[in-house]
Amino acid sequence: MPFRERLPEYSRRIESVLDHWLPPAHKPPVRLHQAMRYAVLGGGKRLRPMLIYAAGETLKVPAVQLDGPAAAVEMIHAYSLVHDDLPAMDDDDLRRGRPTCHKAYDVATAILAGDALQVLAFQVLAEDPNMRVSSQVRLEMIHNVAVASGSAGMAGGQAMDLSSSGRQLGLAELELMHIHKTGALIRASVLLAAQSSPGLETDKLNALDRYAKCAGLAFQIRDDILDVEGETATLGKRTGADASRNKPTYPSVLGLEESHRHALDLHRAALAALAPFGDSAEALAWLSEYFVVRSQ
Repeated sequence: MPFRERLPEYSRRIESVLDHWLPPAHKPPVRLHQAMRYAVLGGGKRLRPMLIYAAGETLKVPAVQLDGPAAAVEMIHAYSLVHDDLPAMDDDDLRRGRPTCHKAYDVATAILAGDALQVLAFQVLAEDPNMRVSSQVRLEMIHNVAVASGSAGMAGGQAMDLSSSGRQLGLAELELMHIHKTGALIRASVLLAAQSSPGLETDKLNALDRYAKCAGLAFQIRDDILDVEGETATLGKRTGADASRNKPTYPSVLGLEESHRHALDLHRAALAALAPFGDSAEALAWLSEYFVVRSQ
């Protein structure tokens, strides 16, 4: 069965895992826990967990061993969206087709919900009993996610993004920003699956890393394109937001046509990186293609 047809099963799986790890909505502090669940369980494509499961298929790692890492990266992603949407950041009022967390609750609760989701992700990586790895490998996985989330990764990329408004960036500077802001957590997701496969050969680890870097940038380019060509109803968030904030994007730097071409080039490079895995990398190949053709 093609990976595309297995996606609903994986979607149900990660929803169940997230529901298990998130605090119950009735447990005090009730408002905080409700906001956390609202931010995480409110839909979304779950692409980072899907990357973990897809890489796990490639490496023959059972899905149950990847549930914890998949939940952890989705919690990190959800916390970042909650904070990015705040008035002090991007000041968005729509996310996944409904009010952003600070609109549904309030700014203070949204900040705390993001904070709590971030640390819960590391708690999951530390505690999940189904991760059949040594304590040393578990520590390396925690380190992987920490680096991808901090100033050398996602938070650093958001800082670059905020400081770039109103400025003209070259392609190299734009890509550096997105390697941090978007690419780091995508790369971490693939590497979490690799870390769950003890004894993985170095050349295959490097191939997966190359795949993740190329696919992550292609994903961001498509995101920038959709902000120009997409529709709010389909995307679940406001389109044209980047232009309204005068933020540098791939279309503003390269133009739309060249942005489409650059995304496809990165997709081809991602596929080339999967060559050592043959047909077992079908799921990762499908996700790379989806990254550059998606409409939301």
